[in-house]
Amino acid sequence: MPRLSSRVSGITPSGKDGWEVHFEASLRRQAGEPIIMLSVGDHDFHTPEATVEACVREVRAGHHHYTHLPGMPRLRAAMANVTTACTGIDTSANQILAAPGGQAALFAATLATVDPGDHAIIIAPYYATYPPTFRAAGAEFSVVEAHAERGFQPDYADIERAVRPNTRAILINTPNNPTGAVYTRETLEGIARVCREHDLWLISDEVYWTITGGRQHLSPRSLPGMAERTLVVNSMSKSHGMTGWRIGWLTGPEDVIGTLISLNLVSTYGLPDFVSRAAIDALENGHGVADIAERYGTRRQVFLDAIRGSNHATVRGSEGGMYVMLDISAIEPDCEVFAWQLLNSEKIAVMPGGSFGDSAKGHIRISLCQPDDVLRQAATRLAQFLDSYERKAA
Repeated sequence: MPRLSSRVSGITPSGKDGWEVHFEASLRRQAGEPIIMLSVGDHDFHTPEATVEACVREVRAGHHHYTHLPGMPRLRAAMANVTTACTGIDTSANQILAAPGGQAALFAATLATVDPGDHAIIIAPYYATYPPTFRAAGAEFSVVEAHAERGFQPDYADIERAVRPNTRAILINTPNNPTGAVYTRETLEGIARVCREHDLWLISDEVYWTITGGRQHLSPRSLPGMAERTLVVNSMSKSHGMTGWRIGWLTGPEDVIGTLISLNLVSTYGLPDFVSRAAIDALENGHGVADIAERYGTRRQVFLDAIRGSNHATVRGSEGGMYVMLDISAIEPDCEVFAWQLLNSEKIAVMPGGSFGDSAKGHIRISLCQPDDVLRQAATRLAQFLDSYERKAA
């Protein structure tokens, strides 16, 4: 049989990636074990009822047909209004490319900014799809670690040192998955300075922008000289409780978005009709946004209050998003070993921090996608496990 292209076969290298704990936990839960799943960032609640009803209404109205390649005009306008609020920059519908989820928007941004053989910089800890997205584009990349001691805020000087003659783009994520860090103005101004001085694109993944734990979200698109070189990835998955609906978008300069419409021609060929119309209703009316943000703010506090009694874990980042990051290196530097033992002993599934970059090694990521009482129970059992783990290691 003919060989596969290197572009496809090289997306995900063979070998371990740290997700084995999650996959094993999922299989064991399906088999009936009472495992508490704190390893994945998918809401434990359904999409807001108003959005569901809007979708049903649109299906019954016969909206089953092709839509515009860049997204329906009213959908793009609604996304532009949300982007104006997200980034602080007035945004028009012509600066919006609708996509089937944030990952598709990220892939579009990547293909727009790098050619095969070009170089990009990824800030770690990072969302797991970032490296394979650049591999799929045929680009090289370097990882710049944002260190735990700095609250996972990346350092301007580290990024500056990573720039090469063929560097074309930097990829960041704030609020951050997995760490929950919300990048400060100082951090973002440093990143913006690198982009301006070296004439780089900045891809800014801001899908958690509504879930900030009370901190102010700042988009680098709003900084001086950045609107013309920033592509913002956004999605309705987290903010509107619509993970399975696959609705996202990319914001960028109008000429860039105009060119990228051709990418939709050969990839998505537009979005589903009735889903687009339901998304319009959700965006225009903000279904669930405030409730979801408040819910995760409460859950974060519930978990942190419950774990506070432990002397063996230090909270890092954990300001926004849907996660808490715990430094457990004082008792077990190998976070994957710790995660396996926690699963086998307490039937709690978490993600080893090393799955998201070297700077997160020695940490575990806790997903807050469980009800308050489950999070309290998990935190209590985790604290007890931490105490007993130290005794076993002594």
